[in-house]
Amino acid sequence: MPSLSTFPVFIAASIALLVIPGPAVLFIVARTLEHGRRGGLTSMLGVESGALLHVLAATVGLGALVAASPDALLVLKLSGAAYLLYMGIRALRGAAQQATPAASGKLYRQGLLVDALNPKTAMFFVAFLPQFIDPTGNVALQTLVLGLTFVGLATLTDTAYALLASTLRTKHLSKVAGTAYIGLAGTLAL
Repeated sequence: MPSLSTFPVFIAASIALLVIPGPAVLFIVARTLEHGRRGGLTSMLGVESGALLHVLAATVGLGALVAASPDALLVLKLSGAAYLLYMGIRALRGAAQQATPAASGKLYRQGLLVDALNPKTAMFFVAFLPQFIDPTGNVALQTLVLGLTFVGLATLTDTAYALLASTLRTKHLSKVAGTAYIGLAGTLAL
């Protein structure tokens, strides 16, 4: 377990990072604008599931392996950018729509892919979590606890962003969502 003196500092640092919107928040807001509250929340659950994959990878050391391989990072980066570009073009072509129960699985998978294919998430966990780990303790357990805590906090802040975006949604905002996806694709590719 992380030390009791370090854990509150980790929580404060995590919250400070999470309140600043990043690519995951922009994705969740775009999905909310395009598909409504249910679509945004479902997409958020997918994003957080993707983050859990990164936590598990960091716990077993795969995150460090991917971070050390420029080729693996490039493949993840370009795959994620291509996927966001595809979603942006689809959003620009279509009108805003409400998420249906049948569409929820698709929205969840899209959120999962967006986060799982983001090499910055893997690098973040590899770079951020070790700052709060006691090397004399069980490193894997500490990594898992800190990672799960971060994902829990991210779930809370990302839910807040989705709920806020759902209050701003109108029928004409699918263009905003499409533009956001394309901007995310460009950001990820660069």
